Amino acid sequence: MYKTLTNLPRFQKTLILLLVDTAIVPIALYVAYALRLSDFTPFEKLIEAGPTLAAFICVAPVVIIANRLHRFKLGTFESSAIIRTAKCTLYLAAVCTALNMMTDNTMPRTIPILFGILFFVGSVGTRIFAQNYLSFANDRDTDSKRVLIYGAGSAGTQLAFAMRQQNKHRIVGFADDNAAIHGIIIAGQYVYPTNDMPGLLKKLRVDRIVVALPSVQGKLRSDLLTSLNTLDCEVRVLPSFDEMIDGDGLLEKLRPVSPNDLLGREKVDLNLPVVAETYADKNVLITGAGGSIGSELCRQLIACDIKSLILMDHAEYNLYAIEAELNAIAREKGIPLIPVLGSVLDENQAISTLKSHDVNIVMHAAAYKHVPMVEANEISGLMNNVMGTRVMATAALRAKIDRFVLISTDKAVRPTNIMGASKRMAELVVQDIALRSKTTLFSMVRFGNVLGSSGSVIPLFRKQIEAGGPVTVTHNDVTRFFMTISEAARLVLLCGCFARGGDVFVLDMGKPMKIIDMARMMIELSGRTVRDEDTPTGDIEIAVVGLRPGEKLYEELLIGNDMLTTPHPKILRAQEGQLSEIEVANMVKDLNTAFETEDRVAARELVTRWVDGYQAPIASNN
Repeated sequence: MYKTLTNLPRFQKTLILLLVDTAIVPIALYVAYALRLSDFTPFEKLIEAGPTLAAFICVAPVVIIANRLHRFKLGTFESSAIIRTAKCTLYLAAVCTALNMMTDNTMPRTIPILFGILFFVGSVGTRIFAQNYLSFANDRDTDSKRVLIYGAGSAGTQLAFAMRQQNKHRIVGFADDNAAIHGIIIAGQYVYPTNDMPGLLKKLRVDRIVVALPSVQGKLRSDLLTSLNTLDCEVRVLPSFDEMIDGDGLLEKLRPVSPNDLLGREKVDLNLPVVAETYADKNVLITGAGGSIGSELCRQLIACDIKSLILMDHAEYNLYAIEAELNAIAREKGIPLIPVLGSVLDENQAISTLKSHDVNIVMHAAAYKHVPMVEANEISGLMNNVMGTRVMATAALRAKIDRFVLISTDKAVRPTNIMGASKRMAELVVQDIALRSKTTLFSMVRFGNVLGSSGSVIPLFRKQIEAGGPVTVTHNDVTRFFMTISEAARLVLLCGCFARGGDVFVLDMGKPMKIIDMARMMIELSGRTVRDEDTPTGDIEIAVVGLRPGEKLYEELLIGNDMLTTPHPKILRAQEGQLSEIEVANMVKDLNTAFETEDRVAARELVTRWVDGYQAPIASNN
């Protein structure tokens, strides 16, 4: 019953409240007559005033609706709602009096007054009863989280009132180290001492501790959180509501920091008709469909009314996750989802997949992208990124599909690491195949980091901040280009529309950002302060740990300086050199030899020979 009521749509809840208030009107009138006449069966007088009462009962719902009495949420029914109810009561009493005067005073003059008192008590009483019933039912709900609020001050009290509005939490009490308030009841909850937290958690069966001590900062706060984190219980830290409303940045604690908060750049219009027109009614294959970019491409393509979406990934869980996410909307739109579990290195599977599903467009997002990981596993990185691209591009050529788009990276420009070099070699392979293609339009899209992707700094910094620091950056001066995942994916789709064959598209990433500035911004947006020489009492320290193997201080988007515009201001077309067909064939042959012998030295020598501008990894330096 409880869950049925709480899960009702808002319209049905307001309708129930309106019906309850409407039902109270005749009941209050009847009781008013009974009290006035000292007769609990005042039917004769009721019949005498029948026309007046009937008119009033019909008009009363209009007055209630005009005063929006039925719109007050039960969970927030407090002083303001009671005052509104009192005003509505006065209006109803006035209407009752006016109707009585218009019908020759057929009811006693005290009836509107008694009615008003009774309606007010009935309306407020039913809401208080319902509020307490829902609270009681929520407390008995085994699915709700049992929460102990640490801190019984104003912030904790406000938090208790706020959490009562939700159905996911059951507050089991306060914990506070102030002995003066131990044993008293605040906001309906008992205040416990903090000297035996493990015993208290066991006694109250606590699922989550919420710390509501905004005035406790610095080392005291850090020590408190450290001690609480040793307990077998989830710990959350929330600010007071006053501080959030005052705009001190603490609201960010209630949600992940938005990428746009960090970038400070204008959002790109993602509703571009040319995208929908290009991909509509096409069979589209996404490799790396479970990755950050691949999954976002899938989400946006679903909205383009494509014919079918083929999801390809070698990671089983990632493939399952993206299929499960898109399944409902794809079924609603009538778009078949076809999961393909396999590697881009499997040539037979690539050709079979393209032909059996009549694929028109391939978005090749599959790649190993984590710089230190690829640096330590150069054979696997080169094989997957270079040969995997060659397999998919060759299969696309043989299947005579319409378009093939390679997702590249700014790290391919004068790379200092194997990951970037492997992506440049993949570009060279696609450029070579594009020269021999008469049907398929091959293109490459090069852009920088996307915020929030797997392995990016945002999730890492967020975890470090939640743990109390330190936040680690590799160098004081390291910079990167950044873009949101949704913006990057839409611009990639748009690049596919502009392709003429062999294009290297470069996305306008705006100005590069210093990673240390981003770390500072995330700390401050989370409501904390940076601990440094100027602020030794700050909350979280930023630690410089040194550049990782193969990491550059800054990234570039262009090898040369020649740029051409496209119909979109954030997409440019680069004019860059490429290898001849014989050179690419030799590069591929030598790579295969190195792979077969697992010769890591030979593989690195090949990178140096074939990738223009490749530099050996720079030494770690703070």
